[in-house]
Amino acid sequence: MDYITYLRSMVGKEKVLMTVCGAFVIDSSNRVLLQLRSDTNEWGLPGGFMEMNENVEDTARRETKEETGLELGELELFGVYSGPHLHKTFPNGDQAALVQILFTCRDYTGTFDYEDKETLDAKFFALEELPENIFEKHRTFLKDLIEKKPPVIG
Repeated sequence: MDYITYLRSMVGKEKVLMTVCGAFVIDSSNRVLLQLRSDTNEWGLPGGFMEMNENVEDTARRETKEETGLELGELELFGVYSGPHLHKTFPNGDQAALVQILFTCRDYTGTFDYEDKETLDAKFFALEELPENIFEKHRTFLKDLIEKKPPVIG
């Protein structure tokens, strides 16, 4: 049983604090990797929920591998985001207050290969040519990347 299933078995749909980790994967042309999410059909950063006994870097690496097929090397802390604007109610009614930890990574290997059903597509985009349909909560993160604001604590 994964951590989220275990936690929900005890608290039901009540709001819980959850850690989410992801990465800005940047290629040699300074383009950022985005995944087309299957749940919303919007582009966003690879990442996801931390599991028990993981550290935040391992979570970012695991989620990026699962969602894109790329294996991340050296990570640099970009920012930590929290607050009411990151509270979320999922379609099934589960509630969460998210703490989002983001890294930057220019050191990666592999080719696109989606291990799970969360990703419809993945590709690198120039920062000045991002797609219109970006996952709402990730717009702020991308804005901070474009404005070169790291490290962000908010």
